[in-house]
Amino acid sequence: MRERVLGPDHPDTLDSRNNLAIAYRAAGRAPEAIPLHEQTLAVRKKVLGPEHPRTLISQNNLAVTYQEADRAAEAASLHEQTLAAREKVLGPDHPDTLQSRNNLAAAYRAAGRAAEAARLHEQTLAAREKVLGPDHPDTLQSRNNLAITYLEAGRAAEAIPLHEETLAAFERVLGHDHPHTLQSRNNLAVAYAGAGLAAEAIRLHEQTLAAREKVLGPDHPETLQSRRNLADARGMKAT
Repeated sequence: MRERVLGPDHPDTLDSRNNLAIAYRAAGRAPEAIPLHEQTLAVRKKVLGPEHPRTLISQNNLAVTYQEADRAAEAASLHEQTLAAREKVLGPDHPDTLQSRNNLAAAYRAAGRAAEAARLHEQTLAAREKVLGPDHPDTLQSRNNLAITYLEAGRAAEAIPLHEETLAAFERVLGHDHPHTLQSRNNLAVAYAGAGLAAEAIRLHEQTLAAREKVLGPDHPETLQSRRNLADARGMKAT
């Protein structure tokens, strides 16, 4: 409707196209979201310029969608461009810049570049602690991301205490049964399992599973994840 009435390049039309692409992505339809994000980005570059904040939002959205569609190399390249532009236009500590740095780190991690991802997550965490404070949910998410990356890089001795700190903070700030807290507890349990601490992993997975069944229901994907992780930890202890 907006495209017919306002034209394909009107800001409201672009917002509608962007929102439809986001809805497709949320529904697991990344291949359908990609051409919409590509169209929106192309028009915003033409109308607003390549470094306008709204253009960079479109670029970030496209990069995230590439990653969800398993196009890791394209995602990383686009995130690199977006981060460089946001650092120049918005500054290194702007929330959008920090989100780009976090997204690039996630793309590197997905591509098996854990050492580069860890460096970016360390920078993002330091900036978020300075700008937002140590207990802000975005700061805690950065701490969680860094701990996961340490574990993937074989640095379990650094990952485990970071996961423990993150879980304690999530429990204090968001409560014991908040979905972010439950994911943090799950991540710590996975780290314990990876370090051969089966008993500790089983205890945490049992707690997480019980809470997810209560909060999310028995058939929610995250509940099923907890059930699988608990079975794996129990199998590890039995061997």
